[in-house]
Amino acid sequence: MADTITDLVGKAKCLADDFAETAAHYDASGAFPFENFDKLFDAGLLGLVSGRDHGGHGEGLTSAQAVISEIARGEPSTALVLAMHYTSHFAIRRFGKWPAHLAERVLSANRQGVALINNAQAEPRIGSPAHGALPETVARRDGDRWRITGHKSYVTGIPILKWVSLLAVTDEQEPRLASFLVPTNATGLRVEKSWNAAGMHATASDDIILEDVSVPLDDLIEAQPASEPIRRDEHAAAFFFGLLGAVYHGVATSARNRVLGFVSKHAPASLGAPIATVPRIQDGLGEIEVRLATNARLLRSLGEDVDTGRPVGMDGMHVRHVVIDNAVAITSLALELAGNPGLNRDFQLERHHRDAITARSHAPQSHMIRTIAARNALSRLV
Repeated sequence: MADTITDLVGKAKCLADDFAETAAHYDASGAFPFENFDKLFDAGLLGLVSGRDHGGHGEGLTSAQAVISEIARGEPSTALVLAMHYTSHFAIRRFGKWPAHLAERVLSANRQGVALINNAQAEPRIGSPAHGALPETVARRDGDRWRITGHKSYVTGIPILKWVSLLAVTDEQEPRLASFLVPTNATGLRVEKSWNAAGMHATASDDIILEDVSVPLDDLIEAQPASEPIRRDEHAAAFFFGLLGAVYHGVATSARNRVLGFVSKHAPASLGAPIATVPRIQDGLGEIEVRLATNARLLRSLGEDVDTGRPVGMDGMHVRHVVIDNAVAITSLALELAGNPGLNRDFQLERHHRDAITARSHAPQSHMIRTIAARNALSRLV
């Protein structure tokens, strides 16, 4: 088992080095890195967390974090799309809530080729479901079909997705909040280009518009009463937050590597030695190392707890908060240590910083996490 994951992480490291060669191009152009996913499939990494009985490796969060951090070190947009794909496949394997025919459809396609999936939950008017509002996307019952109309935003990786797990409210007498497996080539589904963010440019996190999209009645993944708060399994949430943190840990690692290489070689004539010999520079490098080590330790601890089934409560959110804050601090400090050269686009430190600050847009945002933590603490006083 240990040899297998070492081999898989080794493959991820090699791919990361390869992906790094074109990362700046994808950042500048916003083009989607399709070929990266062909290489991930060829390396067997698209099935990392899928069950072994379905051709996957059956790995958990600890292994997935290691792979995602490596891929993100090379090209973080690819890593984020892959993290979303892993999250869906982990849910299929771990929780058994997916109907068998839908699980087999997705797993079979994943064995045969590049067939990615992601959730489609956020909407332009209500934002993320984490904010508590019901989606405005409606699934209308029509005989043996559902007809879905709505507008979803921030659908990461949409150019390559084969399916979306789409959140909608049913029009039944007692409405349900339900997830549907919707193929992205369905009649009535179109992509609206909307993603032009400062960072993570190649994720192509565009909008999708659904106009009377028809799916079979049995293609409902799971549902709950719409009157109840959305249900989130703590391990499912921790898995997602752990992978999200791993993406930006990989970004921060790239920034560290670049600034280390720079300060160890850059020797101004006025100093007569590399700037790495300057105490202030060493102090900054030391802070980067401390923050990176903290992130690695937190992510590993969370991964081990999820993989062994130990209770994690809200720790997934807390770890994600700290890891992202540290990643932003690391990339900012790396820019400061590099000075003017660090701002040169060819150096790519500024790209790492833009990618890191984009992390703060993921829901729930840091202020929401802190509010939830405060309310939980206050509730324990009662």
